[in-house]
Amino acid sequence: MGYCQDDQLVNKICDLYEKISKLETLKPCEDVDTLFKQLVSTCIPPNPNIDVTKMSENIKEMRSNLIKICGEAEGYLEHHFSSILTSFEDNPLHHLNLFPYYNNYLKLSKLEFDLLEQNLNGSVPKTVAFIGSGPLPLTSVVLASSHLKDSIFHNFDIDPSANLVAARLVSSDPDLSQRMFFHTVDVMDVTESLKGFDVVFLAALVGMDKKEKVKVIEHLEKHMSPGALLMLRSAHGPRAFLYPIVEPCDLQGFQVLSVYHPTDEVINSIVISRKLGGDGNGVVHDHIDQASDLECNCSKIHVIMNKKKSIIQEFTGANEEQLT
Repeated sequence: MGYCQDDQLVNKICDLYEKISKLETLKPCEDVDTLFKQLVSTCIPPNPNIDVTKMSENIKEMRSNLIKICGEAEGYLEHHFSSILTSFEDNPLHHLNLFPYYNNYLKLSKLEFDLLEQNLNGSVPKTVAFIGSGPLPLTSVVLASSHLKDSIFHNFDIDPSANLVAARLVSSDPDLSQRMFFHTVDVMDVTESLKGFDVVFLAALVGMDKKEKVKVIEHLEKHMSPGALLMLRSAHGPRAFLYPIVEPCDLQGFQVLSVYHPTDEVINSIVISRKLGGDGNGVVHDHIDQASDLECNCSKIHVIMNKKKSIIQEFTGANEEQLT
C-alpha cells in the first residue's frame, strides 16, 4: 500500500485495518473493543487534508473493506447490547445508557431533529420511516421518546433477527409499543408504502458503497411523496474510513437543504433534502436549481453550526465560488 508511507494518519488506519482483518471474531470482546476504539479515535479528529476520494486504488479498496468490517462489528455490538437490555424485567428502555455510544446517539438525534425542525416549517411529521434500523434502533427510540412524541415510526430492516430483538426492546414501553412498528424487508422491495411518510431516514450502512447507496437513493426518489424529507448520514474527512460518503450530486430529484459535518464525537455527517415536485409545505424552491447544480463536492456547501445550534447556509456563497 504505497500511499500509506506518505501519510501518518492513513498509515495508522492501514495498520489498524491489518490488525482488525486478522481478528478471529468481530463480536464484542476485549481485542475487538480495543482495536475499534483505537480506530474511531484515530478517525474522529477533523482533518481537511484527508479526502478518501482522491487516494490510491489500494487505499480505496482498503477503505471499502474496512467499512464492511465496521458494519459487521456494529451489527454484533448492537445485537449484544439489545440482548442485554431485553433481559431486564422492567422497561429495557430505562437502561439505554448501558450502550457505550448512547450519548453519541442522543447528540446525533438532537442535531437531526434541529435540522428537521428548521425545514418542516412548523409542521410535525405524522409518519417517519427509518431504513436500516438494526437490532438497537436508537435513533428511532430517541426521536420518538424525546423529540417527535406524537409521530408514528416504521422501522425497516432486512434482517429478521435484528427486528426481533428491536421489537422486543420496545414491547414493554406503554408509549413506544403503540407508535413503533418493525418490517423485515429489503428497502428495494418497498414501493407504494414509501408514499405515506413525511420523513425518511436512511441509515449510514444501507448501501455500503457509492454505487449501492445511489441505487437506494434513486429508489426512494421514485417512490417517496413530493415534498417529503430525506435525512441521510454521510461521513467527512478521516471519518469516511468508517462510513460511506453521500454528496449533494448523489441526490438527483431532491433539493439539498443542509449538509452538516460535526467536529465532536458525533461521527456521521448529516444531509437533509426534500423530494422535488410538491409545494414543500409552502416553501418556494428558490434554490432548487442552485442546489442541484452544485458540484459533487461537499466543500462547496458550507453549513456552520454555532453554539446555539443555529444553521447558516452558504448556498449563495457556494454558487458564487463556482462561478468565479
